[in-house]
Amino acid sequence: MKTIARLMAAGAAVASLAGAGAAAATTIDWVDWTVVLPGGQVNGVITTPGGPVGVAFNGNQLFAQVTGLGPDSWVDDGYTQGLVNRPPGTDTIALGNGGAELITFSQAVTNPYIALSDWRNVHVTFSAPFDVVSQGCGVSGCGTFSVNGTGDGFTGVNDVYGVLQFHGTFTQLAFVDSEAGAHGFRVGLAEPAAAPEPAAWALMLVGFFGMGATLRRRRALLAA
Repeated sequence: MKTIARLMAAGAAVASLAGAGAAAATTIDWVDWTVVLPGGQVNGVITTPGGPVGVAFNGNQLFAQVTGLGPDSWVDDGYTQGLVNRPPGTDTIALGNGGAELITFSQAVTNPYIALSDWRNVHVTFSAPFDVVSQGCGVSGCGTFSVNGTGDGFTGVNDVYGVLQFHGTFTQLAFVDSEAGAHGFRVGLAEPAAAPEPAAWALMLVGFFGMGATLRRRRALLAA
C-alpha cells in the first residue's frame, strides 16, 4: 500500500509539473476605442477569437484617446503582476468630472475585465461585485485598491493602476465615480484557455507509463 501511495504522489507531482509548464498569464483582448460622438459617447470594439464585440461608453469623460493617438498611460511597471497582459497601444477614456457612467456591450459577455490607470483618490461603486486581479505601479506611480465591504466599490489609494474582473454575464456595466484628477479605463474579455502544450502531455504520459511499469514489476515479484 505504501508503494501505491508513493506512486500516486509521484503521479500527482508529474501532473502538477505538466500543468505548471502549460500555465501562462490570462490573455485579455482589450477594447480599441475608435470614435468619439457628441454627448459623451465613445464607441469601440473588442476583437475576440469568436468575432468582434462592440462596446459603447456613455458618461462624463474628460477626453478620449482613440486610434492609437496620445501618450501611453498603460505602461506596465508592475500593475499586471504577470497575471494578465497590459492593454496595448494608447487608447483610453479619461474620467474626472464624476457621476454616472455606463458601459454597454453589443452582445452578452461573460466575466469582463476593466483595466484602470491612475485612480488616485477616486471613490467608485459598480453595479456588480468584482475581484481585484492585479494592482500596483504604472507610469505615474504606485497604489492599491481599498475595496469596500460589499465588494462592489473601492477607493484608490495613491496612484493606483490595476485590473478588475466581474463575474457573470453582462450586456451593461454601470458605475458611479467621484470627481478627481484624470483617471482612465479600458474594458476587455479573456480569450479561451489554451490546451496543454504537447510537451506537457508527453511529460504526463511518461510519468503514468512509469507508474504502470513499477506496479507490474511489483505484482510479478509478489506472484513469484
